[in-house]
Amino acid sequence: MVSIRGAHQYEEPYSFKQFDVDQWIKQELQLTNPATSQKFKHMWDFCFENSAGAPEQFRCFENAVEMVEILSTLNMDIDSLSAALLFPFLDVKIIRREDIQENFDREIIHLVSSIVRMKEIRQLRAIRNGNATSEQIDSIRRMLLAMVNDFRSVVIKLAERITYLRSLMTAPKEEQVLAAQECFNIYAPLANRLGIGQLKWELEDFCFRYLHPDDYRFIANKLHEKRLTRELYINNFVKNLQMMMDRDHIHANVYGRPKHIYSIWRKMERKHITFEQLYDIRAVRIICKEIADCYNALGVVHSSYPHIAKEFDDYVANPKTNGYQSIHTVVYGPENKIIEIQIRTEQMHNDAELGIAAHWKYKEGSTDKMTAYDQRISWLRKLLTWQQEMSESGEIQEAVRSQIFDDRVYVFTPKGDVVDLPAGSTPLDFAYQIHSDIGHRCIGAKIGGRIVPFTYVLKMGDQVEIITQKEPNPSRDWLNPNTGFVNSSRARTKIWAWFKKQDRDKNIAAGKQILEEELAPLNLSFRDVDDLLIAKYNAHSFDEVLASIGAGDVRINQLVNFINAQFNKPTAKEEDEAALKQIKSHSQTKHSGKKQGEIIIEGVGNLMHTLANCCRPIPGDQIVGFITIGRGISIHCASCEQLQELRNHAPERIVEAEWSADRQNSYTMVLRIIANEHNGLLRDIITVVANEKVSVLNLSSDTKQQIATIDMDMEIFDQDSLTRVINKLKQIPNVIEAKRFSG
Repeated sequence: MVSIRGAHQYEEPYSFKQFDVDQWIKQELQLTNPATSQKFKHMWDFCFENSAGAPEQFRCFENAVEMVEILSTLNMDIDSLSAALLFPFLDVKIIRREDIQENFDREIIHLVSSIVRMKEIRQLRAIRNGNATSEQIDSIRRMLLAMVNDFRSVVIKLAERITYLRSLMTAPKEEQVLAAQECFNIYAPLANRLGIGQLKWELEDFCFRYLHPDDYRFIANKLHEKRLTRELYINNFVKNLQMMMDRDHIHANVYGRPKHIYSIWRKMERKHITFEQLYDIRAVRIICKEIADCYNALGVVHSSYPHIAKEFDDYVANPKTNGYQSIHTVVYGPENKIIEIQIRTEQMHNDAELGIAAHWKYKEGSTDKMTAYDQRISWLRKLLTWQQEMSESGEIQEAVRSQIFDDRVYVFTPKGDVVDLPAGSTPLDFAYQIHSDIGHRCIGAKIGGRIVPFTYVLKMGDQVEIITQKEPNPSRDWLNPNTGFVNSSRARTKIWAWFKKQDRDKNIAAGKQILEEELAPLNLSFRDVDDLLIAKYNAHSFDEVLASIGAGDVRINQLVNFINAQFNKPTAKEEDEAALKQIKSHSQTKHSGKKQGEIIIEGVGNLMHTLANCCRPIPGDQIVGFITIGRGISIHCASCEQLQELRNHAPERIVEAEWSADRQNSYTMVLRIIANEHNGLLRDIITVVANEKVSVLNLSSDTKQQIATIDMDMEIFDQDSLTRVINKLKQIPNVIEAKRFSG
């Protein structure tokens, strides 16, 4: 339901001497439990006594009362209300933290401390200058949630920002704009993602008023009424509509709110329409038990109020592409005022608020699948609902700590940008996150101006400065997991790639020797194959190909097969013509019947087939057949590079092929794993493979600079089996990469 809250305004500091605290606690805050009300009254008395004589006392109490009333409408618990009452005095240092520790329990101290920590957001220059990117802004929102381990601190901070914006009504314009930019970029979207619409629209309207005063005044004048009047209108409409639902025995709850000024302006801008063309300045929702109740409720609405036919949408029968379901209609309410009504079931409402079709994703233009951060937001929204039922319980806090906050750490660059890293990251991880060149040239780091070792574990809110030298010179010790210098896979991968590049000359020499030995029996030279191999491996030069051969990145047997296919092409004309004649005859009598077997080859009868060694296809891969001379049909992956060469050479020999539904054989393929070498690595890999019931036919391993490259010949039944194995292997600590290897 819509709640109406006005701000208390006092003209002189002595007003609080006549302020009836007991009546306010009982009537406004509705704290009827004696123990609860006494606890809050104790906090009031503490603040009053400890701020006596301070010139800021009046302003602190005014802000505190406003914050408490905001939180009270959200049914926040007594500790949240007490922390909100105390915070303004702590913020201006009238009351010291030491005094709080002596007089109150750890719960309130923890809450207030978390709110204070969130003030670090104000040092961000990108936000102050109003030129932050959307990615940077989203990182800051994530940082704010991760900086506190109790969601109540976030809600209290939102209430504090509303109070702060309201206090700037007579402040200089520059101060208004700076505050509005910060709140509009950070706190309003945060309230939206938490599903706290009441705080969201207050933040947005204040920010809009300061950032676009002319547009704000234009829309405000167009509305011809004050916000409280509009809210009262909606309240009366909701009350009457609820009575109609109850009269007709429809299980539904009706609630609503008027559209706020910023939302009106945004829709006008987005749809390029005038104010008079808007149909949803006032909005009402009807939440029903069942779908049948939705249509019954629609019947009541349309029979009671004239509706605008062209504005009717049934997203229940025809859901949106993102899964959103609801019935939308627009009617003329009392005094001929237009009202938009949305009708949906409880499940549809939960899906819209918390699922893939969440309202904030629709508003912010995103339809991606839920990330871990999105899931955390969903949990926070649910907790805000549970708060109404469990406000006196400690279960909420434990749920937050154990299930919401993921293992991330957010730190600052010297310029105030936020960097998101895995928990446990070090200064070297930070350096490589910024840029690989910064990491390669790193020789030291400072945290808050103090030099720290590379093994220092970064903490939330640290400001990190990297000390660099002119030339890159990473150490191989950085790759050793036992040293603790780097803990992120991103940093390890970049360091490993740097050393691989440094070993290029040695790898070129080794690759040259290997290729010479393979080309000698074929009577071929480098000049004969260089252009072919450069094109095949998409290399920039022949030296790059040789370096890949020397490093073991290219399987030499597959390379030799490729060269053989290029230089030993079939010349038996009679066999060639016979094969083509057979293809032609089968093509003319092509049938749709499926033959039993592992692979079905359309139009080619019972010709024998083999799986190509160059790509080793397995069920699940798209496959294509190539008619060889005297060896039946060779089955390739559709993406096989060697197949492309064959297609260019003899396109008439390409035939369609597909896997049979009744296949039962296993297939061999090569899986390559790259990982940081450590004790037990091979044991962990074999354990994963054994648990997936996959047979290993052969295994080879090579270790260079603490990086292990492991190739496993495996028996696989289909693509799904392979995918499961790869996903499990990637979860092993220190595994950098696991992929199917085809040379």
